[in-house]
Amino acid sequence: MIKLIKIDEDSRVPKYKQIVDSILQNIANGNLKINQKIPSINNFSEEFYMSRDTVEKAYNILKERKIISSIRGKGYYITRTKLESKVNILFLFNKLSAYKMKTYSSFINTLGANAHVDLHIYHCDETLFLNLLDKFEGAYDYYVITTHFKTDELKHLSFTDEVAKAIQRIPQDKLVIMDNIKIGLGSEVIKIYQDFENDIYNALKEGLTKINKYKRLILIYPEKAVYPYPRRILHGFRKFCVEHEINFEILSEVYDDMILKKGDLFITIEESDLVNLVKQIRDEEYVLGSDIGIISYNDTPLKDLLGITVMSTDFNEMGEIAARMILNKEKGEVKVPFNFIDRNSI
Repeated sequence: MIKLIKIDEDSRVPKYKQIVDSILQNIANGNLKINQKIPSINNFSEEFYMSRDTVEKAYNILKERKIISSIRGKGYYITRTKLESKVNILFLFNKLSAYKMKTYSSFINTLGANAHVDLHIYHCDETLFLNLLDKFEGAYDYYVITTHFKTDELKHLSFTDEVAKAIQRIPQDKLVIMDNIKIGLGSEVIKIYQDFENDIYNALKEGLTKINKYKRLILIYPEKAVYPYPRRILHGFRKFCVEHEINFEILSEVYDDMILKKGDLFITIEESDLVNLVKQIRDEEYVLGSDIGIISYNDTPLKDLLGITVMSTDFNEMGEIAARMILNKEKGEVKVPFNFIDRNSI
């Protein structure tokens, strides 16, 4: 089997990728069959005078794609030969949330049986993100990435220099940047995004008539959230309030036993702040939607059920658009709709 592998010493293609590509090509040509044994890492590295790390990286990529598997004490074997049946996609989310999962579910449902998707969460952590990209480099047909990171002080970052370098190593025609596109990339990249500053500004304009019935507009913007939010939300909020002469205030959380006043209208971002606020309004026997209003950021099924007015990206459409562009091999940049959804809480 070792004679089937072709390594070009003069090629600019990394050797680990040449190993992966050569094994895949031999599978496609029928030279390698299901359950066929392939050389050990040591045998491979000795035959081609390359480091064990290089061969091990190639084998790990093939294992991630379920092309090969290892049996302790016996070696490595071909476990999948139907390579053309599915598009292999790596989906990197910064966090798990109800609305993020709406996007993921929509993405999966639109792809149907045409793709295999692996989901990984990097928790806005730069090191974890970089490790995941390094581990899965060259292993997938598409990389779908949301770019939200945090500093040590829990401030939001769209990307760091190291993140930008790592993403730029991915072939642009295999890259899908979703949600936040502040990182500069070329025209071959699929981009499906929110415009955080203008989205909140325009959504509040939609609700201006009802907002004007309240005396004060209060944004609860979590300064120390484990998963920070883009500060462009703050910029759009301030811009709206100043231009429309709205009396406003910005707080970092809904405090326990907070002083509530008739005529307050709150905008909440975190779920915990929404729950705490609704509870206090009920405990104080105010009428939600009349005495005190609430607008929540990002829609979920529970907010719909409870009748909470929201400003929200269409997360279902975000997933559908990404999947459709992959299936149709489209390129380009798409702004996802952001809507003011009026319910019973204002």
